[in-house]
Amino acid sequence: MKEKGLDRLLVFYAWTAALVLLLAVLAVFGFLLQRGLPVLNLKLIFGNADPLAALGGRQPVFDGLYPAIVGTLMLVVLAVTLAVPVGLGAGIYLAEYSRGRQRALLGLFFDILAGTPSIIVGLFGLTITIFLHRCLSAQIQPCLLISALSLAFLVLPYLARTTQAALEEIEPAVRLTAPALGASRRQNLFLVLLPQALPGIGSGILLAIGRCAEDTAVIMLTGAVAAAGLPRSLLDHYEALPFSIYYYSSQYANPEELQRGYGAALILLATCALLFILAFVLRQLLTRSRGIAAGWRP
Repeated sequence: MKEKGLDRLLVFYAWTAALVLLLAVLAVFGFLLQRGLPVLNLKLIFGNADPLAALGGRQPVFDGLYPAIVGTLMLVVLAVTLAVPVGLGAGIYLAEYSRGRQRALLGLFFDILAGTPSIIVGLFGLTITIFLHRCLSAQIQPCLLISALSLAFLVLPYLARTTQAALEEIEPAVRLTAPALGASRRQNLFLVLLPQALPGIGSGILLAIGRCAEDTAVIMLTGAVAAAGLPRSLLDHYEALPFSIYYYSSQYANPEELQRGYGAALILLATCALLFILAFVLRQLLTRSRGIAAGWRP
């Protein structure tokens, strides 16, 4: 009876916590919809510019969020492109090659790096910029490239740990089948283990994309500015949706500008939600294709 009472108490606590979390998310989302939905239109994105001309690069956008949307997409693509090869390689080494004390030390290092506040990573990127500019006389200033490198460093431990977990979750029978048939360690890794781990790795990559899209502290210190327009190169300043939200919410001169911040928050929230949906769909497709391949017989 005592154990039953404890189980019921734990179930009640779990349901209560889940309900509180759900209500909090709905309250935040409802507040953003109430404030941002009235201004969510083409004028918010393109301002007074013609949408087709702005999309074709024939007309600049000075009073819309289009440069921030483009800057955010460029930043995410560049940061993930830089982070994925290193993160995958580190995860593969942790799961397949490191052993004993070395593995424990590397795991501790990645855990500490994952818990580092993003503002510290932003300060690191700013310090690198100052060092390159003063000590090496390089014509480098806070820019899109520095922000992408800093964000890649920020999401690197998540990619490494996700890859490691996905590889370690593979069943021993699958792991040993190819070597038993004469495959080398490299062939087993690239032809068997990595395809089996693709669902987990893909989800980790897309979640890292969402982390890059929403960070403000890093880009605020490493290159994002207001009214920068579209970046012409990787060494230019740029605009980004997280920084635009911060700018509108802290520097607004009238209620209309504050509402633009709520509209930008809705656009960013929709972008992150789309990325998480893509992560779920990709995981389901990869899991299904893996199951079909595993069940296929000649």
